[in-house]
Amino acid sequence: MRSIPEPAERTWRPASAPRQWLKVTRPYSDAWLAAPRSQRHGNWRANRPESPAAPCRAVTRGPLFRLGGAAGRKPRLQRQAKGRQWSRPGGPALDVGRRRARRSPPRAWGSGFSAASSSMDHLLGIDLGSTSLKAVVYDLEGNVVARGSRPTRRSHPDPEHPEWTVWEPEHIWSDTAVAVRQAVGQLDDPRRIRGVAVTGMGMDGLPVDGEGRWLYPFISWHDPRTAPQLAWWEEHIGAAKVFSIGGNPLWPINSALRILWVRENEPQVFARTEKWLLIEDFLNFMLCGRQVTDYSMASCTLLFDQRRLDWSEELIRMSGIPRRLLCEVAPSGTPLGEVHREASRATGLAEGTPVILGGHDHLCGALPVGGFRPGVALDVTGTWETVIATTDEPVLKDQLRQKGMTVQAHVARGRYATWGGSVAAEMLEWYRAQLAGQSAAADWPQLIEAARQSPPGARRVMFLPHMSGASCPVVDSRSMGAVVGLTGQATAGDLVRAIIEGLDYQFLDTVTALESGLEASLDRVVAVGGATRNTFWMQNKADVSGRTIEVPAVEEATPLGAAILAGIGLGIYQDEEDACRRVYKPGRTYRPDPSLRRLYAEGFKLYRELYPALAPIHHRLAAMPLS
Repeated sequence: MRSIPEPAERTWRPASAPRQWLKVTRPYSDAWLAAPRSQRHGNWRANRPESPAAPCRAVTRGPLFRLGGAAGRKPRLQRQAKGRQWSRPGGPALDVGRRRARRSPPRAWGSGFSAASSSMDHLLGIDLGSTSLKAVVYDLEGNVVARGSRPTRRSHPDPEHPEWTVWEPEHIWSDTAVAVRQAVGQLDDPRRIRGVAVTGMGMDGLPVDGEGRWLYPFISWHDPRTAPQLAWWEEHIGAAKVFSIGGNPLWPINSALRILWVRENEPQVFARTEKWLLIEDFLNFMLCGRQVTDYSMASCTLLFDQRRLDWSEELIRMSGIPRRLLCEVAPSGTPLGEVHREASRATGLAEGTPVILGGHDHLCGALPVGGFRPGVALDVTGTWETVIATTDEPVLKDQLRQKGMTVQAHVARGRYATWGGSVAAEMLEWYRAQLAGQSAAADWPQLIEAARQSPPGARRVMFLPHMSGASCPVVDSRSMGAVVGLTGQATAGDLVRAIIEGLDYQFLDTVTALESGLEASLDRVVAVGGATRNTFWMQNKADVSGRTIEVPAVEEATPLGAAILAGIGLGIYQDEEDACRRVYKPGRTYRPDPSLRRLYAEGFKLYRELYPALAPIHHRLAAMPLS
């Protein structure tokens, strides 16, 4: 009987927290996989000796695992040559070239999989969000067949830095496995799932060594620790330079700044780092063993060249980040490999299920509703509101940078997304929690009904929605929210309506900035996201903007977009247009009230004057101590 190997062990501590140790043990070998559960080791232990050894063991039949390298099983896909041709033994070559969009769907993917589609076939989209992990199974017409979900768990591992926020990779993988198992368990045969693709948040990543073992948790986008690296980047590389190549505004959450932080604060970790995996790429790696990122995700790093659709050698050289850390890039919809045995045991997916490269969440959400077509403004409203326009070429004008816009390779082949985002529904949540309190009026239906009773214009009460600073089309982190026009006659309903109208003025301001910067007309607005369930808000958005708002009847647009990419990669859909024609479902249309056009046109002029009038006061307030 084989002996259990010694674990690959590393003990590290955060550089600025010398007494807080985090011990990582990660043995990965066939002997370890074959050992009894009681003899298996390896999970994050952060001052928690009582924590269980494997977070996902209670819900899966297999342990956490790592594929590839000397200690693990070889992946099914084997590298064939220096070119970018990959194949499964006995199967066709898969082209995952950086710039080539052609690919041949496989004729047979593992036992029980066929290239021909039928009405019984399904596709799986995995959506890794900052609040929840979703696994949704769809039929080929875009109808939800099954779903599973788990909350996305954040951790604060360093008591000396309570603001530091991470995603622990064990949690990400085990919770994903649970969500997928929940969805797959609702099917009579998991082999009905023809393919799977992953989408989610775009900038968080982690380092792995040459054996595929993670060396540090994902630094979350909530985490502010990279402010010094942002200042260095602004001084030595410059915001204009980055935007002219990669289309990125400078944010503390950009991936390259996390890499620099690890290099400066965890040099031993950095010395052992072989690859930096973005969070969706990590899930793909856990499913099929490949380390590849797509164009839309690479666009979030500060290191991608939008014109060449490849890593920018100039930005890599200026940043000092080693090129070897960056994954191979490929278009969304590229076949990656197959779900291998250990992933099958963890998730319930059939072994051999094809894994297809997905993309950034808000761009995946554009696919089932036609938001990837030029001339369409896709409005994604939830906690944040993102307005996305699509072009055939990257428009990297400095005018767009100054407005806080991002230019990003789209998940739709040959397309680019230009978008701006601002905090949205969080404003209403603030009002409900802080002002409505525990009263009956704190219920959402009551709040909206109160706003409905307020007349258009909210009795001259106006709201500047900069409670988290201003990000687009005004860029000013020191700007603050403001309510103006209060009188003794103002009601609670007036204030709620003023908040909604302020958010809709901000939407119109963003659309106007996009049209100006792109020199294009956005004649059609398609809205998705949680806010679309609020009919009052949608009608007010149409009235304020003077534009017709279409709300398609599509369930879970973001994971459906990932499922569409899986279908494209398998040849089930010819392309994005073919997929959209098959899954699109018309919903409700909101048309502007012509009688309100003059009122809101004047209101928009006043709204645009609020920020410059209040900015000097807000800047002085921002400089004042809190106590």
